[in-house]
Amino acid sequence: MMPPRVSIIILNWKNWGDTIECLESVYRLKYTNYDVIIVDNGSDDESVTKIKEYARGNIKITSDFFKYSIWNKPIKVFELDETEARVGRFNKRIYEKYDPDRRMIIIRNHENYGYAGGNNTGIKFALSVLSPKYILILNNDTVIAPDLINKLVKVAEQDNRIGIVGPRVNYYNYLGHKDIVQYCGSIFKILFLRKQIIGHKKKQCIYKNPIDTDEVYGACMLIKENILYDIGLFDENFFAYWEETDMCFNTKKQGYILKIVPGATIWHKIGSNNDSEKRVSILASYLFGRNMIYFTQKNLNGITKFVNLLYILTLKTVTLWLIYVLHYANPIAAISFTLGILKGIKNERGKPCCKLFNSYNMSCKSSINHSLDMSTDY
Repeated sequence: MMPPRVSIIILNWKNWGDTIECLESVYRLKYTNYDVIIVDNGSDDESVTKIKEYARGNIKITSDFFKYSIWNKPIKVFELDETEARVGRFNKRIYEKYDPDRRMIIIRNHENYGYAGGNNTGIKFALSVLSPKYILILNNDTVIAPDLINKLVKVAEQDNRIGIVGPRVNYYNYLGHKDIVQYCGSIFKILFLRKQIIGHKKKQCIYKNPIDTDEVYGACMLIKENILYDIGLFDENFFAYWEETDMCFNTKKQGYILKIVPGATIWHKIGSNNDSEKRVSILASYLFGRNMIYFTQKNLNGITKFVNLLYILTLKTVTLWLIYVLHYANPIAAISFTLGILKGIKNERGKPCCKLFNSYNMSCKSSINHSLDMSTDY
């Protein structure tokens, strides 16, 4: 019996090196019914050309996690632009003649729509053309275990109430180690918007069996297709940061369950060394502040909304100023965070208007270092 169809969405923006390493790990999957959809988010470099060269077998990948395979090359590439994808102009009959590990779909967005909008392009295409039961959102700076989807789908199929499932996320290389946990679930406290991350920087998650979580990390989310119809796609008003929190929050609000499967593993490059954890992006700081305001205004009501807004405007702002200045030695990030707060209050949504951010990667969460270490309650 054929397992449920899973459409994998991988977003790329001028980062083809990470993308093809991720792809090589994906094409080693033991799962037998999947699609690979690369959404290029308006790259103005040679990303699409390089990805197609990889598919032809002309770029060999070196990785600490696997050996490069010649056996599934060449990979047939089905390339569409954004307009064709939106209207479903696609020859599915020919596409289906190829095995999952011998085919790839590339969708070229006309511009950079951020993490939310870029992924939504792929999701809409998959739902309308390929009709999967599951969508797997996967960051391009990850490497996945061959049994990842088998383990995630097995848990998702156990209960109709389960809406989103995620794996244990390990650091790609944390001070020479590949078994250090970055994320294994979280507890989200709506008052003050605090997240307690489970297992962070531990050698193993304290849980071995699947656990309930308040949020599935956006680097890898297995989402049931009915959730996307019931809850909606990623809210593009966020552009980047907080959109997966928003989706998970509203999924739970509708009575669905979120699960983390500690036995399923991916390795994530963000924060994989001390230097990267000492850097902070001014764009990340800006969006973090702006979208925290938007999340509060969108999802909360009454006294909880008032208290959270007051907290963000006072104690939260002061605390982050101290962190940015004293820990990161980056007062510009502190100013950027404050500017984001002000723009959030003024109802700026979507792509940041400030020209200062035009050169920043706004496609992938992992491409911009988060303004705070994952272990911090924020």
